Amino acid sequence: MRSEHPAYVSDTAPWRGALRPARSWLHSDAPALSLNGDWRFRLSPTAAVAEDFAAADFDDDGWDGMPVPAHWVLEGDGAYGRPIYTNIQFPFPIDPPHVPDENPTGDYRRRFGLPDGWSDAERVLLRFDGVESLFKVWVNGVEIGSASGSRLAHEFDVTSAVHPGDNVVAVRVHQWSAASYLEDQDQWWLPGIFRDVTLLARPAGGIEDVWLRTGYDGGRGRIEAEITADPSAFPVTLRIPELGVEQVWETASDVAPVEVDDVRPWSAELPRLYDATVSSAAETITLRAGFRTVEIRGDRFLVNGSRVVFHGMNRHEAHPERGRVFDEAHAREDLARMKRFNVNAIRTSHYPPHPRLLDLADELGFWVVLECDLETHGFDNDGDWTGNPTDDPAWRAACLDRIERTVERDKNHPGVVMWSLGNEAGTGVNLAAMAAWTHARDPERPVHYEGDYTGEYTDVYSRMYATVPETEQIGTDGSTAPLLGCTPAQGARQRTRPFLLCEYAHAMGNGPGGLDQYEELVHRFPRLHGGFVWEWRDHGILARSADGTPYYAYGGDFGEVVHDGNFVMDGMVLSDDVPTPGLHEFKAVVQPVRFAFDGDGLAVTNVRHSADTSDLRFRWRVEHDGTLVDSGDLDVPAVAAGESARVALPAVAVAEDAETWLTVEAVLAAATAWAPEGHEVATAQLDRSAARPVPAARRRTGWRPAEGTLALGIAEFTAGSLTRLAARPVTGPRLELFRAPTDNDEGTSDRLEGSDASLAEVSSAALWRRDGLDRLTTRRISVEQAADALRTVDRVSAAHSALSVTVESVWSLEDGELELRVEIEPSRGWRTVWPRIGVHFELPDGTAPVDGADWFGLGPHESYPDSLRAARTGRFSAAVEDLAAGYARPQETGHRSRLRRLTLTSAGTGVLDFTALPDTRGRRPGFTLARHTPGQLARAAHPHELPESTAGHLIIDAAQHGLGSRACGPDVLPEFALRPEARTLRLRITGGGPVG
Repeated sequence: MRSEHPAYVSDTAPWRGALRPARSWLHSDAPALSLNGDWRFRLSPTAAVAEDFAAADFDDDGWDGMPVPAHWVLEGDGAYGRPIYTNIQFPFPIDPPHVPDENPTGDYRRRFGLPDGWSDAERVLLRFDGVESLFKVWVNGVEIGSASGSRLAHEFDVTSAVHPGDNVVAVRVHQWSAASYLEDQDQWWLPGIFRDVTLLARPAGGIEDVWLRTGYDGGRGRIEAEITADPSAFPVTLRIPELGVEQVWETASDVAPVEVDDVRPWSAELPRLYDATVSSAAETITLRAGFRTVEIRGDRFLVNGSRVVFHGMNRHEAHPERGRVFDEAHAREDLARMKRFNVNAIRTSHYPPHPRLLDLADELGFWVVLECDLETHGFDNDGDWTGNPTDDPAWRAACLDRIERTVERDKNHPGVVMWSLGNEAGTGVNLAAMAAWTHARDPERPVHYEGDYTGEYTDVYSRMYATVPETEQIGTDGSTAPLLGCTPAQGARQRTRPFLLCEYAHAMGNGPGGLDQYEELVHRFPRLHGGFVWEWRDHGILARSADGTPYYAYGGDFGEVVHDGNFVMDGMVLSDDVPTPGLHEFKAVVQPVRFAFDGDGLAVTNVRHSADTSDLRFRWRVEHDGTLVDSGDLDVPAVAAGESARVALPAVAVAEDAETWLTVEAVLAAATAWAPEGHEVATAQLDRSAARPVPAARRRTGWRPAEGTLALGIAEFTAGSLTRLAARPVTGPRLELFRAPTDNDEGTSDRLEGSDASLAEVSSAALWRRDGLDRLTTRRISVEQAADALRTVDRVSAAHSALSVTVESVWSLEDGELELRVEIEPSRGWRTVWPRIGVHFELPDGTAPVDGADWFGLGPHESYPDSLRAARTGRFSAAVEDLAAGYARPQETGHRSRLRRLTLTSAGTGVLDFTALPDTRGRRPGFTLARHTPGQLARAAHPHELPESTAGHLIIDAAQHGLGSRACGPDVLPEFALRPEARTLRLRITGGGPVG
């Protein structure tokens, strides 16, 4: 039996029926029954399905089982549809408030027994913590109501519908609804009941809601309690045993502020929480109170009187198998990982997370910008925003309901220091109304919304992806540089407010570059309060290829007609929880302790918000060419936040024939809830090496044409071309100018730094392909030999172009060792940056393939010109496969900079040694070692599409282009861009031997 397409699907009203007012998500001792588990489930292709399934006696034996919480598109191996990923565009026509008739609709049923004693409850509530996108509820065939707001809590009063014994709850969930127009966040569309479902018994004389507003000032705490309860619930008692607080309020009118002495404040660094209870005779509410005061003073955002700098991450809820279904153990480890990488803040992009996440954030210590479940980005048509719900009075109730449910649910959390109205929803009267309601409800916490460019209704100035020069102008007193969307007067007003980057450093694929440029501005300009990297983790969904190979899928991999590709893979953590090199770079850039070497002394500066350094131990070590020769502890006194101390450095034995490096580090003196004892928090290095001359390249005479085969030490040549090194097949060196484009190389963001504006919509990768860097051709001009040398000159040309590069390669024996010197000279006329300047050696498949590398240089992680802070000089080793980061789309990865020596290994034995000599300007090359060529990587959309290979591809780079964050942000800064230029490479090559 079918029915007409239901009108309520296109209703802009946020709810209908017996929905209770929004309130805090509280830990209560009142009875509760989880309805999580296996439900009966049926999926229909449209919303026009009869509602007879809601009847208590409906026969659902023919239905499938469906776990709750879950997303139905992630269950049943595609039997219930597939995920859809879009960034900005809606996956359906924009026709608000209407959605297509093809509207997948899931019907759920579950039986439950009403526990004994519940008949005495004053009310019985049915709470849904998250349902996407619109749902209607029945209990025992009685329609209770409907609601939308996918990441918001909804409590229905089902008192009149439940009865002792067996009961049936039925829920209808529509994937698309009018509410979908308010939920166009950059993530997968994942329908279903994906958060907890709970039945609550509310006792007579219970406490409906509690808000403990806390403050802190100079060792004293203040509690302003807001108790929502029937008069019969009083007296109500507040207890904080550790502080000796036991305050009894006989009536509601007696509730008054409580002053507390000898309080330790809460901060993200010292997250001190006090167990508190609020009790009536019928119910006890348990909270964890943190004392802190949030305020804006001039252009400073302060907590407990001290300026806050956000070293933050935008955090979506995402898991490769569960989607947005919450798992507390995984979430705890996720936040612990953040702490280990010096992350101190979370923006809950772009919706409230599962409420337990905020309990964890309070406990572990994070500044939280809590964002409302609102985004209408798909209405942005080149800035037009026609039909945008946030400026349409018909949607006012829906917008206000969303912010009310956001604030009310999470108002007790000390970690929440700012409310955010939403994301990328244009601007309009409804956003202004949301801000006004929030200011009235919570005057202490500031209101944030990036889209309010002129600051009409928000308290902080926020931008996303502002360039480094633009951010500098925002921080500069007296600057009159224009600000986005502002008149001069509006811009001047915005410069009187705290500034934060709610999104920056787009972390898609290999990158972001230039993090240290932003951090430097934060320390120069107090108005700048840091920001939130976009984003914390990749959103890959675990899938399998046709042959069963597992991989992490992105947009388009599920056959979506409308999608935005791999733009959802833009995290500092990969889908499998592996930190990217970019996250290591972030940790190093924002480290909370800074070191400055000064002669024989070391300045230690504590840039934390409130914690001193008594929780840290300071260590030093000395290495000669990466080998440890001495170590010890530094005697550093406890340094207060914002202060510095100077200590003496140990005497360092400087080697005459090796590089001498002194490393200092700050580590945890004791284990914490998020890291073990000895975890590194901050580090720095000082080069103490004695000056050593670089052997000059010996010029030869007597060159003559080369013929046939030739042997030079361990090298063998045929017709001037290398065939073997140390008896191993090797070909090369071949000029390599191409790299498999990173996501930033493919980006077309118009936020270019110092670039030709005419190229703003053209990616660097497109220009490289236009210029033929991915298909170079070579013509040999000459092959000559001398007594102990071989010289070749090649003209390397870009396809379909007159552009070329002259490459002179000289092989010679120097002091009994084989040396290769390569001179690279571009012709005139090259107009774009190059991805790299290097030479490529190929080590074909064989019986003993190269399987690893041992090197002395920068490591252990990959590094690029604008991403070097996490790299340190030392000796490292890794398997070939471990040299690359596992980005979801194959791309350039694995470059190690400032190479001194490299040993290629096979089965633990060195087979070839390369010593890299600096050029005449002291510049050292880098290297990558991989199983695939740049071209093979560039042609693959996923790692499993790469051909199986045991070959080795070694590229020695004289230079690499920077990374930037142009996938959605600024391009590579000019000082890190690689312009076509002449370069020299010099390598000493010997046969291998034991490694270690």
